[in-house]
Amino acid sequence: MTAIPPLDHVRDALTDLQDRICAAIEAADGGARFHEDAWTKDPGSSPIRGGGRTRVLREGAVFEQAGIGFSDVSGERLPPSATAHRPELAGASWRAVGVSLVFHPRNPYLPTTHANVRHFRAERDGETVAWWFGGGFDLTPFYPFDEDVLHWHRTARALCEPFGGQARYAAHKRWCDEYFFLKHRGETRGVGGLFFDDLGEDFDADFAYMQAVGNGFLDAYLPIVERRKHTPYGERERQFQLYRRGRYVEFNLVYDRGTLFGLQSGGRTESILMSLPPLVRWEYGFTPEPGSPEARLAEYLRPRDWLASE
Repeated sequence: MTAIPPLDHVRDALTDLQDRICAAIEAADGGARFHEDAWTKDPGSSPIRGGGRTRVLREGAVFEQAGIGFSDVSGERLPPSATAHRPELAGASWRAVGVSLVFHPRNPYLPTTHANVRHFRAERDGETVAWWFGGGFDLTPFYPFDEDVLHWHRTARALCEPFGGQARYAAHKRWCDEYFFLKHRGETRGVGGLFFDDLGEDFDADFAYMQAVGNGFLDAYLPIVERRKHTPYGERERQFQLYRRGRYVEFNLVYDRGTLFGLQSGGRTESILMSLPPLVRWEYGFTPEPGSPEARLAEYLRPRDWLASE
């Protein structure tokens, strides 16, 4: 395998990304700051080594909870969730660095959002046997606005332009729709975005794309924050938001590969479950009133080509 740059080069880019996103979200919130929880894993009591810095903003003016974590962890054996995906790596040692975020706004008219960018390497007998980049971002509205959804996907398409243009956007948009699909509910988690994994052909180009996705997240999300953060709402909208947050919990605990990898590999539980909303509710047999704003959401929870007319 062709020599690739030291992993610390990727690590530095990711910690810088975490810093910049935190600064931008604090500015957009205007009422709270991120608290950092730096952590390390004790190799004597854990199957993994390394650490990270988990940052959480709570009870802000805009965000009820916003979490963004950086991690740099390694281990001697991959967990079952990883080897099931890549069985040829069974028995290889590994190292993974990444930034992951989930932001839960207080206002139901402002969508929840998730983004993740990561780099993975596996070694056997001192030789790198595999490496790849992964990541993406997706948007989960409760009361969707076409203007917001179109802006989100236009930003995603634009950042893909130097990396294969429409073909790259279409492939990773479709991957996002398929990955964030709740099979037991028959619906997508939201209106999609980009998702990719196992990108490992050209290190420089793939690294640049991962950075473009990380940087593009703020371009995609911040204008929506500014448009929606002051929208008036009442208890009806708040209760619907809490109900729909239940879908987020269901996906993360049942399907999300990152959550499964973290828990099975012995990762830090608090950081792994940082993505869960601070408040959520379930209601048996809930069906929104036909023709209501709540019923309208179902139209947005199936894959479609949002930019087909452009």
